[in-house]
Amino acid sequence: MRRIISILMENEPGALSRVVGLFSQRGYNIETLTVAPTEDNTLSRLTLTTYGDDRTIERITKHLNKLIEVVKLVDLTEGAHIERELMLIKVKATGAQRAEVKRTVDIFRGQIVDVTASVYTVQLAGASDKLDAFINAIGETQVLEVVRSGVSGISRGEKVLSI
Repeated sequence: MRRIISILMENEPGALSRVVGLFSQRGYNIETLTVAPTEDNTLSRLTLTTYGDDRTIERITKHLNKLIEVVKLVDLTEGAHIERELMLIKVKATGAQRAEVKRTVDIFRGQIVDVTASVYTVQLAGASDKLDAFINAIGETQVLEVVRSGVSGISRGEKVLSI
């Protein structure tokens, strides 16, 4: 089962390395990873996605909580949450394909951010499933290059991850 874990941790050198090292040492895989400073300069927020059953995720969260740099963490998938990922994708767009690519971009509410005679660069934001669906709709033969940011997430409503 896919899980999104959001971690509030100290913003200091080596903190990210210790979190990633924990996963590496124990054989857990990180599918996506995003990290950035928060409104408090002493803290960073790290969001990662991983796969595992309830027992595995419990072990991961216990190990993470033991790290000195980890201030607080939450498994966003346990409750209602919003997740987004940004994707930039270059697709072939020549002849009749140009109009078809444009229609598909409109359907997925994306934006064409760069245009050449034969290539569109498209920006798309949304849940990972939506981005995967766009790639499937375009067709892999049209895709020249894909860059994805990794998942960022936040709990819905009043629930807040803060100290």
